[in-house]
Amino acid sequence: MNGASAPSKADQALIAGVLEGRRRALAKSITLIESTRPDHQERAQQVLFSVLPHTGGAIRVGISGAPGAGKSTFIEVLGNFLIDAGHRLAVLAVDPSSSRSGGSILGDKTRMETLCQREDAFIRPSPSAGSLGGVAEKTREAMLLCEAAGFDVIIVETVGVGQSETTVAGMVDLFALLQLPNAGDDLQAIKKGIVEIADLVVINKADLNPHAANVTRAQWKQALHLLRPALAGWTPTVLAVSALKKEGVAEFWEAVQKFHDALTANGALAEKRRHQAVDWMWQLIHFGLNQQFQRHAQVQVLLPEISRQVAAGEMSPSAAAHTLLGFLNHDP
Repeated sequence: MNGASAPSKADQALIAGVLEGRRRALAKSITLIESTRPDHQERAQQVLFSVLPHTGGAIRVGISGAPGAGKSTFIEVLGNFLIDAGHRLAVLAVDPSSSRSGGSILGDKTRMETLCQREDAFIRPSPSAGSLGGVAEKTREAMLLCEAAGFDVIIVETVGVGQSETTVAGMVDLFALLQLPNAGDDLQAIKKGIVEIADLVVINKADLNPHAANVTRAQWKQALHLLRPALAGWTPTVLAVSALKKEGVAEFWEAVQKFHDALTANGALAEKRRHQAVDWMWQLIHFGLNQQFQRHAQVQVLLPEISRQVAAGEMSPSAAAHTLLGFLNHDP
């Protein structure tokens, strides 16, 4: 999209509404972004192109963790703390979609009951639909729209399983991983890749077992100390907090600000965001090519038979892939 075509009057009103910070216009724009209809996608890209100069001014924080770690409670307490301090907060909460029905619980608004009532908070639950490692396909675009609407802190809460941590870390400035007090014994089972991308580790619910929380915190500190830091001069911080008792939240935000200041001071933030934008472009290209492949008429007709031949040993996987991919070079 080169922005050559002028947006319609309806889209001009939508763009103006986003830039004025009107949540209804923001919600409608995100709905356009998430839609799979071609006409909606065309409109969405026009809106994005128009608001792009007004993006980039927020602190972007990714928060993930295993189910039961208290992510929603922690974000609600943190969000109220930030709004009381004068910030405007957008929370993009990605819920797991059912692999059978495609449905999603989308329960974050009910779990953040007080935060969703604040005028300076915008909470948008989105189903992951199994895409891009547990992060909704359009999460990054929704984040840009929220920045254009004047929200200066963006939190992306993700499905705390598998690839989702790596995916969200690739679109935020700082990635925080929530753990439970008794997670220290299982530290060896945590994937090294997840440990490497954590800028902050939060031991939540520390009030339930202070001794276990201290042990877990010490083990995490030791593990993180052995790794090369992602940012020169920064050692990932490990904090023990209790979201329920609202303890440690101010210290968490202080650590976030220190990390963000360190990124900004040496120009690393701008460079990081440039790399993230290009990486996200390629992820969307790969996703789009896969969708195009799945929708191809000849692929849909022949895929079951070719799959049967591969399973039966009548055709090699490489020959099957070569045959199927060859259809993309011809019109369906």
